[in-house]
Amino acid sequence: MNQIRSALLLGSLAVALAAPARAQTIPPSAYGALRWRLIGPHRGGRVLAVAGIPGDPATFYFGAVDGGVWRTRNAGVTWEPLFDDQPIASIGALALSPSDPNVIYVGTGEAAIRSDITYGTGVYKSADGGAHWQSLGLADTRHIGKVLVDPRNSSLVLVAALGHAYGPNSERGVFRSTDGGRTWAKVLYKDPDTGAIDLAADPADPQVVYAALYQARRTPWEQYPPDEGPGSGLYKSTDGGATWTALTGHGLPAGPVGRIGLAVARGGRVYALIGAKAGGGLYRSDDGGATWRLAGSDPRLTNRNWYFCRVTVDPQNPDIVYVPNVALLKSSDGGRTFGVLKGQPGGDDYHELWVDPKSTTRMIVGSDQGTVITLDDGRTWSSWYNQPTAQFYHVVTDDAFPYRVYGAQQDAGTAGVTSRSDFGEITFRDWAPVGAGESGSIAPDPLDPDVVYGGDTYGGVHRFDRRTGQSQDISPWPVSTFGVPMPQRKYRFTWTSPLVFDRVDRHALYLGAQMVLRTRDGGLHWESISPCSPGAPSVCSRRRPSTRPSRTPRWTVTAWTTSLRTSIARATGVRIGGVSTRGSRRRRTCRRSAPIPSARGSCTPAPRRASTCRSTTATTGSRSSSTCRWHRCATSRSTAAT
Repeated sequence: MNQIRSALLLGSLAVALAAPARAQTIPPSAYGALRWRLIGPHRGGRVLAVAGIPGDPATFYFGAVDGGVWRTRNAGVTWEPLFDDQPIASIGALALSPSDPNVIYVGTGEAAIRSDITYGTGVYKSADGGAHWQSLGLADTRHIGKVLVDPRNSSLVLVAALGHAYGPNSERGVFRSTDGGRTWAKVLYKDPDTGAIDLAADPADPQVVYAALYQARRTPWEQYPPDEGPGSGLYKSTDGGATWTALTGHGLPAGPVGRIGLAVARGGRVYALIGAKAGGGLYRSDDGGATWRLAGSDPRLTNRNWYFCRVTVDPQNPDIVYVPNVALLKSSDGGRTFGVLKGQPGGDDYHELWVDPKSTTRMIVGSDQGTVITLDDGRTWSSWYNQPTAQFYHVVTDDAFPYRVYGAQQDAGTAGVTSRSDFGEITFRDWAPVGAGESGSIAPDPLDPDVVYGGDTYGGVHRFDRRTGQSQDISPWPVSTFGVPMPQRKYRFTWTSPLVFDRVDRHALYLGAQMVLRTRDGGLHWESISPCSPGAPSVCSRRRPSTRPSRTPRWTVTAWTTSLRTSIARATGVRIGGVSTRGSRRRRTCRRSAPIPSARGSCTPAPRRASTCRSTTATTGSRSSSTCRWHRCATSRSTAAT
């Protein structure tokens, strides 16, 4: 009987595979009854542009890199979208006219040129507080770093356009309009490889403007873009941006320099955050840019300078300076020393800060996790769990009923959301992380919807079991690590590598590198089943496809707890005893060749060997976890690799 059933099944499968795809015959009108509905999660995505209305403690704006423009009228309790009807969602810059806050200019296309970026279509304007928008051109600028509006004249606008991230183009540099954006003049331009990244005006004399040019190129094969280029530099205008003079020497680093962030304080003091191969740091000029000195060389200021590099000065006190980076740093002594104003928990990788010039205790900051507001000088902040602006790389569903929807969110990790809730609406309790990383594909097991496979940056793969809360690292060995050049890696994975189950052989899971890898046993073994892609023959010729275990299996026991040590580290921003303060979840990793029986939720140390322990973190959103992976290792704090 079983043989007859198998024969019938194979025959039906052959007929199904031979039949034409029926989806191609469905008329478009059949989809007319379908309606979009928001299912979350309400976890904010990356924000590079923020603004507020001077003197108004309730109204603020932000622009998401993939979610449009948003406004709050209650200091961040709720947000409303203003840009949904426009053809582009990526916002790089946002500016309100100081003389008329109903006039809003938006520069589209994020200018932090990481590997996952969305380009824009130029500049947009609203004259009624965001109710209606008008396109103002400059469409080929693609990535806009800053928009500056004259405080006395809402029609006088400057735009810092970075230009194409992956190649040269001519529509880049500083553009100026004197008629509210109807026409534009290119007033500062160097070459097709160099764009503008920042602008700052003297608050006492808006005719004095400073600009930063940035020569940068994003290449598909590099993990990070080059930080410095000969076209980068600092410029000054004394006629409102009509003409410009280069500022070199007199205390500035010799170069080549990279990205530059600018701020001008009351009294004309200028701050320039400069990335450079030698001499980078926070520079300060007290004479309008004539001479400079290095005010602060804290390495935290220029960490991943191509991604951050913003500086904000207190509008009332020129000695108070803010630098957003992996924490929001603050100096009260003119940039000589910095402390952490805001770090974990509550977001990381901060990008832009606006301070109310009429009440400097009111601020809005944009980060990788969205936007938060403080009305009390940083003592308390609003939530970023009320902003549906996440960047999801891929969306996939499982075969459960009701089905669940999965995706990997940039900067925040994975999320699995139920498609229907028992509570009448989908709320915060209806979604949770499912292991894996921020950028990977998600592949629910077609034979078991409680098992989910997820990718990670540059080829990491994890198997998550919802029933037990276990997350198993099943990445092909050797695992790619940050900082290793691509030619030296066995597998040339991308930032978001494809991961998918076979639709016929439901046990086969495929992973894409420069060749196709396959596992049929849940990731315990991986094998190469295809030739190398063009351009990587040397890597493939040195190694034959192998069906050996990719690595010693890793088993994870998860206990949802937060230690006092981790809480102190997050609150202070200081690494304590090998505990990383990044992310809202702490994972402690131990290496061992085979699991040792122990109580659930704890790790039993194995005999000491030459390998090491390390602490890593991953953002989960609403919960914290302490995770030990079963591998032989030394468990002393002295061996923890940070």
